[in-house]
Amino acid sequence: MHVHTPITVRYGETDMMGVVYHANYLLYFEDARIDFLNAVGFSYNERIEQQGYMSPIRDVEIHYRAPLRYGERGFVRTSVVKNLPTKTVYRQQVFREGDDPSTTEPLVDGLLTLCVVERDTFKPVSIKRTFPALYELYGELVEEDSGTPRRS
Repeated sequence: MHVHTPITVRYGETDMMGVVYHANYLLYFEDARIDFLNAVGFSYNERIEQQGYMSPIRDVEIHYRAPLRYGERGFVRTSVVKNLPTKTVYRQQVFREGDDPSTTEPLVDGLLTLCVVERDTFKPVSIKRTFPALYELYGELVEEDSGTPRRS
């Protein structure tokens, strides 16, 4: 399953070269993961944060191929590529508006590993035990993937 989250590049998201500043892709990815959870019926705010948990990033691997520029539109394509009891790995790819992900290389290609922790202690918890419905759903949605962003 893929969820596509639209992007419109704002002026403040660009650097002196007029392209999206590299760290801002992480913000796009965060919005896209929230959209992904909403699309599968699991509101991050209601089902995770309001229950006393958070889901921080443990690891990021991003490959930048081509930039988006101020005013351009695109989208983040999000999927789950690994579902383990203590972590989830998402593939998040950025494309220009109108690109076909089945035939077009992504502009930006990332793997993001997240875990779930108790909000008050930051102690990691088992996703499988704490959110069994989400863990089971993600198990059904996992896509075959090499685990490495495609390089040009």
